[in-house]
Amino acid sequence: MAALLVFVVFLVAIILSIPIGVSMILGSVAPIMLMARGGVIPQVVDNTLSGANSTPILAVPLFILGGVIMAEGGISKKLFNFFAYFVGRFTGGVPCAVVLTCLFYGAISGSGPATTAAVGAMCVPFMVDLGYNKTWAAGLIAVAGGLGVIIPPSIPFVLYSLATGVSTGKLFLGGVIPGILIGLFLMIYAVFYCATKGEDKAKIKARLDEISGEGFWKLFKESFWALMCPIIILGGIYSGFFTPTEAAVVSVFYAIIVCLFIERSIKFSALPAFLISSVKTYGGLAFVLAFATAFGRVLSLTHATSAVQDFIVNNFHSSVSVLSVCTIIFLILGMIMDTGPAIIILAPVLLPAVQMLGVNDVHFGVVLVCCLSIGLATPPFGLDLFVAGNISKDQPMAVANRAVPFIIAFLIALGLIVYVPEISTWLVG
Repeated sequence: MAALLVFVVFLVAIILSIPIGVSMILGSVAPIMLMARGGVIPQVVDNTLSGANSTPILAVPLFILGGVIMAEGGISKKLFNFFAYFVGRFTGGVPCAVVLTCLFYGAISGSGPATTAAVGAMCVPFMVDLGYNKTWAAGLIAVAGGLGVIIPPSIPFVLYSLATGVSTGKLFLGGVIPGILIGLFLMIYAVFYCATKGEDKAKIKARLDEISGEGFWKLFKESFWALMCPIIILGGIYSGFFTPTEAAVVSVFYAIIVCLFIERSIKFSALPAFLISSVKTYGGLAFVLAFATAFGRVLSLTHATSAVQDFIVNNFHSSVSVLSVCTIIFLILGMIMDTGPAIIILAPVLLPAVQMLGVNDVHFGVVLVCCLSIGLATPPFGLDLFVAGNISKDQPMAVANRAVPFIIAFLIALGLIVYVPEISTWLVG
């Protein structure tokens, strides 16, 4: 009964549009105040403070800050020019270059909305100038921007690691092939669309001649530092040279050195504004992370986690069946809930249960993050839709309509990721 009360109070608070962090606290104190179950109030306060007092949690704001600095430094344009040099002249090559830029930029920002904003601000006007439909270009960016939370270093993977204790490094490795696979399916649809609808080949050739006019080595030199960022960060993690949290620190200093001293694309006076922006982005999530520890402890004391585990084990008898249902739930939640809070709430409750049915912890994390990343481009609250719509000056629903084929391509790739675990676990070993 106490376990049910926790969920009821939490869900009612969410329905009433009370912030998720506050909803967690209300759910946590309800059984204590009404039924004298689930611990005592000082214990809830202590768990909340311990949730915020975590070294790994520092990786989240630091990755955000590094991404902000690189975005303001114009890194996305250099990446796009580099990829457009190789694929831009083929049918559908320009949209493919956009997807490749999102893939690679995701390895810098770790965020879907940040990837959508940084790449979209440059690529949408560029595509419109070449004759592509403006809203279609925004739909492409809205979906491809979601790759920013799958390709490592991924902030959602860091949150999943914090919530469950699964190795962040393994999660980063687990996201590489799924991210590339999703990007491949998005590019396949883009090529099909351009082949059937046609492109202005003359305009494309003229613009690509401008980009490649000074030759490959000039482009490579301009994009070198952007290309090296994920190589240094991920290489350092996987070689054991530094931890994911230390990698976040490296990403910030790398961004500052490249953008401030090498590229000279930002000024020192702009750094305080970047810090403020990062703090604002992380502030709300920080409270959710802190309250999630207290919420999880109360769930444990009221045996809510055990009840969920018993329900899943008694009603599902294979990893395929439980993953199928979880995927549907995650896709629905992704439409109405932000990625971070959804991971913090769902992962620690569901992972122990699905593991009993043979689901790999890394595979489950990849499926969860992939499902929620689609939610970034689906109405009614898909954040990437609003970001892309703002760039293209379109209504979010108009962007969503043009994004549907890309979402279908994403879902096909997701089906392979869900039912072929090796896609997520092969690199992990």
